[in-house]
Amino acid sequence: MPRLNVINGPPGCGKSTLAARYVADHPLALDLDIDRVRGCLGRWLSTPQEAGRRARAIALASGRVHLTAGYDVVVPQYLGRTEFLEQLEEVADETGADFHEIVLMDTRENAVRRFVERARTSTEQVHLDARELVDRCGGVDVLAELYDRLLDVLAARPAATVLRIEEGRVDDTYRDLLAAVT
Repeated sequence: MPRLNVINGPPGCGKSTLAARYVADHPLALDLDIDRVRGCLGRWLSTPQEAGRRARAIALASGRVHLTAGYDVVVPQYLGRTEFLEQLEEVADETGADFHEIVLMDTRENAVRRFVERARTSTEQVHLDARELVDRCGGVDVLAELYDRLLDVLAARPAATVLRIEEGRVDDTYRDLLAAVT
């Protein structure tokens, strides 16, 4: 039975790293990174909210196709509202896939520090885009607000599995992720 694994968490906490590792270990699993899909849309930075809606719609359709074919899908994405999570869960139900909602958590301070460090050092376009969006929204102070919104999502979705992350312990977190989705 295919799995739809959502990996939520604050920006910069390792969602994409874990998704890439999962896909490397599971033949034909799809790493459905919404930020990368959004980056494929022309001039998306001029209308980021609409681009985000389009990217999520594309992801839902792509995920549905891949799950229907019998393959796993991993969605590594910060989700500070429940709507898209509910839509993903519906896709899993429609396709007969197992749905797993994983949330990577660290302290607010560590989450902000990780994002700032990644923004300072990364050359990946998706990370540069994230830094641009944060800068447009008021700078690093907005990261604490994003963290609090994630806490609200956790309160609204008690079935989510929370994995406490520690810097430098990627192997342990990956093992915990595998245990949560099998």
